[in-house]
Amino acid sequence: MFAKTLLRVTGEPFGPPMIVCNEEHRFLVAEELRALALTAHDIILEPCARNTAPALSAAALRLLAHDQDALMLVVPSDHMLSDTDAFHNIVKNACALAKNGHLVAFGVEPDRPETGYGYIRRGVILNNTGWQVEKFVEKPALHKVERYLSEGAYLWNAGIFLFSAKALIDELKYYYPEIVASTLDALHQGSSDLNFFRLGKSAFESSPAISIDFAVMEKTHRAAVVLLNTEWSDVGSWERLWALSKSDKNGNVSSGRTIMVETNDTYVRTEKPLVATIGVKGLTVVATDDAVLVMPTERAQDVKLLVADLEASKSEEVNSHTCVYRPWGYYQNLEAGDGFLVKRIVVSANAKLSLQYHLHRAEHWIVVAGIARVTNGDELYDLKPNQSTYIPSGVAHRLENPGSTPLQLIEVQSGKHISENDIVRLEDTYGRK
Repeated sequence: MFAKTLLRVTGEPFGPPMIVCNEEHRFLVAEELRALALTAHDIILEPCARNTAPALSAAALRLLAHDQDALMLVVPSDHMLSDTDAFHNIVKNACALAKNGHLVAFGVEPDRPETGYGYIRRGVILNNTGWQVEKFVEKPALHKVERYLSEGAYLWNAGIFLFSAKALIDELKYYYPEIVASTLDALHQGSSDLNFFRLGKSAFESSPAISIDFAVMEKTHRAAVVLLNTEWSDVGSWERLWALSKSDKNGNVSSGRTIMVETNDTYVRTEKPLVATIGVKGLTVVATDDAVLVMPTERAQDVKLLVADLEASKSEEVNSHTCVYRPWGYYQNLEAGDGFLVKRIVVSANAKLSLQYHLHRAEHWIVVAGIARVTNGDELYDLKPNQSTYIPSGVAHRLENPGSTPLQLIEVQSGKHISENDIVRLEDTYGRK
């Protein structure tokens, strides 16, 4: 979906994308750009989550440093649009409103009483391209939604916005000056890191955590709305993904290794284990390699309650994923126990890890696919599939992929202390410490 979003804003009339993401996702973002042969204007790394207003403040200030007349199109990465050409035309028409100082929201004609979206009430017509916003309503109750649909003056708030960077900063300075102050400090404290710009941690943490909707759009008198008259969906829940997917004759949607017996209107997704259901209806089942979610599909919006419980119990799954992206590729933890860890490592073509050693662990490498060029102390040699090597603790080593296809290998770590912190880098192509 992120890749599709990037492609949706490529070419005329768009400039290179500016991406704001958590620092944990930086290499995933970089890999998607590389795979699409795209270059970003900026990849801004947030040290912590502070919602969309601080994120957009940082992006706008970065843009203003290069272009005082820059327009910003804000596009979330979890949307689906059916007609890219129609979307481009809508954006071009909305530019006239943005250049006149309006903060433009994109609205969608409702086709059902949806309580999971925000709503926008249209006011007077502006330049035959949109309307002045009369008011925003955030996720109203069902009885209000039914009234809105009968009135016909309300649109869903698609969460897509267009405005000049200057207009956004002016409105933020008026309504939430502390956001501008903290993000400006975060930019001053920030630093470039490879192709990324890392915001200053302490300054960004001091910013209020608030959405652009609450901070500006619901308060400003400069808000306008244009109609996004193409099929649109905010895929913000498993329920929406089930509704948008092609189902079988029993209303079921499945992905991965599944067996569904006497099952109806159920969504099952598995990334690793076989998942079997018998005699159930209206469930969502999602199985990754380290967690399983089971819930009635209509409770999809309540996943956040689970996340809150996991955070309160300091569960490892909240902050770490078994698949971790790095500038050279990625690794996936397969199995761990007392004194050992098994990983699958994938190194991109012509990439290499840092020259490093470990104080507390040894490593065994078994090549599965591709060619591995290994530095092991004073030795340099290549390994082919089904060949292996051993790296003792304390020995400087490096793994490279000299080929044009990905290198895949299995790494077995062994020792008294297994930790990602047990890395002493001697030299690194990517400038890491």
